Amino acid sequence: MQVASQIFPFFEIPNWAVRLVVLLLIIGFPVALILAWAFELTPEGLKRTAVADATSAPRSRSRAWIYVVLIAGALSAGLFFLGRFTASTKQSVSAEVSSKSIAVLPFENLSRDPDNAYFAAGIQDEILTRIAKIGALKVISRVSTRQYSARPENLSEIAHQLGVANILEGSVQRAANQVHVNVQLVSAATEEHLWAESYDRKLENIFGVEAEVATAVAEALKAKLTGAEQHALEQKPTNNPQAYDAYLRGIALYGEAYTLDEISKSRQPFEEAVRLDPNFAMAWAMLVRLYSGWYFWLEAKPTLREAAQKSLETALRLRPDLPEVQLAQAFYQYFVLRDLEGARPNFERLLTKLPNDTDIPSTLAIIALRQGRWDEGRVFVDRAIELNPRDRDLRHEAAWTREATRDFAGALRCYDEALSIWPENPYLIAGKASVYQSLGELDQADALLQKLHPTAKNAYGLIAGGIYDQAKLRRRYTDTIELLRSLLAQAGSLPVATRSYRLMLSELERLSGDVVRAKASYAQARGELEQALKEQPDDAWLFEDLAKVYAGLGDGQLAMKYVERAISLEPVSKDAWGGPRHEYQRGKIAARFGQKDLAISILAHLLTIPCGVTPAWLRLDPDFDALRGDPRFQKLSSTSPNTADK
Repeated sequence: MQVASQIFPFFEIPNWAVRLVVLLLIIGFPVALILAWAFELTPEGLKRTAVADATSAPRSRSRAWIYVVLIAGALSAGLFFLGRFTASTKQSVSAEVSSKSIAVLPFENLSRDPDNAYFAAGIQDEILTRIAKIGALKVISRVSTRQYSARPENLSEIAHQLGVANILEGSVQRAANQVHVNVQLVSAATEEHLWAESYDRKLENIFGVEAEVATAVAEALKAKLTGAEQHALEQKPTNNPQAYDAYLRGIALYGEAYTLDEISKSRQPFEEAVRLDPNFAMAWAMLVRLYSGWYFWLEAKPTLREAAQKSLETALRLRPDLPEVQLAQAFYQYFVLRDLEGARPNFERLLTKLPNDTDIPSTLAIIALRQGRWDEGRVFVDRAIELNPRDRDLRHEAAWTREATRDFAGALRCYDEALSIWPENPYLIAGKASVYQSLGELDQADALLQKLHPTAKNAYGLIAGGIYDQAKLRRRYTDTIELLRSLLAQAGSLPVATRSYRLMLSELERLSGDVVRAKASYAQARGELEQALKEQPDDAWLFEDLAKVYAGLGDGQLAMKYVERAISLEPVSKDAWGGPRHEYQRGKIAARFGQKDLAISILAHLLTIPCGVTPAWLRLDPDFDALRGDPRFQKLSSTSPNTADK
């Protein structure tokens, strides 16, 4: 036992091996004693002691020492290699996670007033933002950390899920103008406290705490700060504590805003912040991002564009050197001006200024995809996932990128990885089903889509992301028609969702043969789309939707006019992501209105470039029924879905 306890650590053998040896010795000793008393080793082999004593033949020297040496040698070799194996395993595991990686968990709100929860969330976000500016550290995004509790028990498991070696925990207590902040840095592997500190400050001096925490974390993790990084950490965003309080409220709301109503509510605190301090550049920058995203994703209204432009002009006048202002400018260029060439270099320059901001690589990924740089897009989205591993949208983006290039195995792998984290998430399930639809494996898609239960709150992504397509490809329309009618009857939908539901309903009614209802639905959809087009005259998707409407109403000439307008606004040469979709719709219209040569030419080209078009879609989509007798189309729809040239 003494030998084991002294030698095993030398070979880096774990403690459980020492305990195992001790246990075996305890169990084996009485057994060995009995056997030694009852038997004796002779040249003829093992014999009972009494028999051996009665044997008259002279005994040769026992060879027991040979067995002892052999067994001892084998045991030593085994222990040596076991030690080497466990040591190398430890080294490989630790090498996977950088010692300079950290996740900042939500701070606990210890204030008596539960309404101060936003303040704790805001302080945590500001500390995270400052630490994230340190290039020598890997810092996980708040999107990934906010799902955890403030004081979790399983730190090592959380660190494993996030891919970090260290966890920063904290609590915030606020009473009127007094703030108490407690912070501790913990090694996830050992749960050893690497650093801890408490701060008692007045609200107007809270900025210093955020900078001190970031600097202390860098020192504890031996991360060297550059002069520019040190200067950035010490920046004071505003001298007005009330404006900063409003800003923190806005940050907390904006981080949780998904619906139109939630985004609108998150705007109010930022507007209050700039009213209280018109020189608050970071608050102006957040307004730029909020208005620009609202304009791009939800409603491309001139009023939102003007608000974004005004906020940007103010922010640039105040602090053109501030990375957050430069990031807001890049988003304005992309979301509002749709200037990919202008936005791209600005985002790229910010990769070093804001090295842990996941919005930068994720946006660069989308820009790369739209510019047809598919490999680069994959690299950027994978980098974003490394910093934000618990963001479902990024997982979708990674899968879409691979699906567009017809890397269906890679797309399924991305969805499977995401579903291992969120096994019941309906959007991921619908996304995986869409891959099987592209492959023509409708039974597999059915098995997944049967798990979905759309509601008014989540239906938009699910209907557009699989259920509607499956109804078309299966040519089973009734259930989805009833679902769409039910959703349209419920108030509170976003205008974009209402228009989409109406158009999908029109299409399925047409395909089901219900001509009268289809015509009425198309007419109603036309009114909604034309009204939207007055407010958003350069929206290519509105023109494409109107093309579908006029095709449904039987006006092929007007349908072609509108889809060609969509293509002129977003041609493949300018948008390799959205452009092919407009071309695909043009091919459908050509097929339905007798322009076979044009339709086949368009489809043949789309099968050679990265996009969502596959032979299975051509083979199964009822809108191509008019082409089925053409040998050229039969050849296109029967080829294997090979990866397109990149």
